[in-house]
Amino acid sequence: MTNFRWGSATDIGQVRQNNQDAVLSDDGLFLVADGMGGHRGGEVASAIAVEQVQAHFTEPTTEALVEAVQAANKAVVDRSDTEPELRGMGTTLTGLARVRSDEDEDRLAIVNVGDSRLYLLKGGTQLQQITEDHSLVATLERQGQLTKAEAAVHPHRNILTRALGIDPMVLVDSWEILPFVGDRYLLCSDGLFNEVPEEEITRILREVDDPDAAASTLVEMANAGGGRDNITVLIVDVLTDGGNAAAADAALDRVAKATHASERVLLTPEVQAAADALADPAGAPPPPPLAASRSRVTWRVVGFLALVVLVIGFGAVVMATIASNTYYVGLDGDEVVIFRGAKGGVLWVQPSIEQRTGLLIADVPEQYRADITEGQDEPSLEDAQAFVQNVREQADELGGALGADLVLPSTTEVPDSTATSVANRGAGSDQSND
Repeated sequence: MTNFRWGSATDIGQVRQNNQDAVLSDDGLFLVADGMGGHRGGEVASAIAVEQVQAHFTEPTTEALVEAVQAANKAVVDRSDTEPELRGMGTTLTGLARVRSDEDEDRLAIVNVGDSRLYLLKGGTQLQQITEDHSLVATLERQGQLTKAEAAVHPHRNILTRALGIDPMVLVDSWEILPFVGDRYLLCSDGLFNEVPEEEITRILREVDDPDAAASTLVEMANAGGGRDNITVLIVDVLTDGGNAAAADAALDRVAKATHASERVLLTPEVQAAADALADPAGAPPPPPLAASRSRVTWRVVGFLALVVLVIGFGAVVMATIASNTYYVGLDGDEVVIFRGAKGGVLWVQPSIEQRTGLLIADVPEQYRADITEGQDEPSLEDAQAFVQNVREQADELGGALGADLVLPSTTEVPDSTATSVANRGAGSDQSND
């Protein structure tokens, strides 16, 4: 069974009047939420989110974790609808949880909505951002319209394209990965990475072994860097992995031995002589007659080559089968359609149009256009249809005129029109979630 040690720290920062972040550290479930929407709204939204995910995550599966996040979204929306002073509140949410696979193996499930982040420091080397920010500037950066440096100082970097509590339906990014001993995960709100360079974050994660001490050090560095937002840091170390690391080492050892064995079979005297000739043509002996070379091709060699061909053929069939049973939402001209197959095709299997929607890209809300243009992957036809239906409902509700600069105010005096799919995290207010 996978076991962890963890530590966390959260701070109001140098500018804010209250802490709208929330953090949950439970054995097997770790969450960070960054609230927004007024003096009290953000604090309430983030607290509801972590409480609801903890309450609804009752089965150790990735699907159950995603459903728990969706339940948290509904709870935030319902609370916002029933209490006018909280209308327009929302929150990001990033989570890490221990789950079980169909083969009864431990896995780690990751979920994300918004721009809080989860990083992985693997083997004490390079820090890798696992989650993808749901923000306007992140979308522009992925499209190549902004560099990373430009995105860091962009005036609209506070605009989110996805958050809990804004719409009745929320899209949740999710992954499943294998845990390995020595892996170190960092979950954090943007109050950390907006103030501390990634190289410095990496250095602290490498040098400070105790997760509580490392989390506190990073919070102190964010405050020293300006502390313009609430800061939350949660560090999770993998102590045991159910034998994954040992199995991986054994697999590598088997591959190495198999490679060496293959070399012993294939490096016959004739083959070795040819290799020597390539290395030193002047001193190489004359090649043996062709018949002699053929006499060295044993049934073991033939069997090995046949096995290689069989494995390659089987892999190609499996890849083609998987590719033909995947779906994505993309464009055929100006029309949004559902494709069957992998984007760009796999082997001989090219994507085909499974269903036309009649929805034009010009009528799609701004926050979905980039994903649809690039191709929004969905695990099933039903999920693709649900995604299109959600886009269509929002397009109908907003008259197809949703812009990327709609603002989610940071005060409690919020007009009804602020309950949109795009959240501006309090831009222009001293209560903003910059």
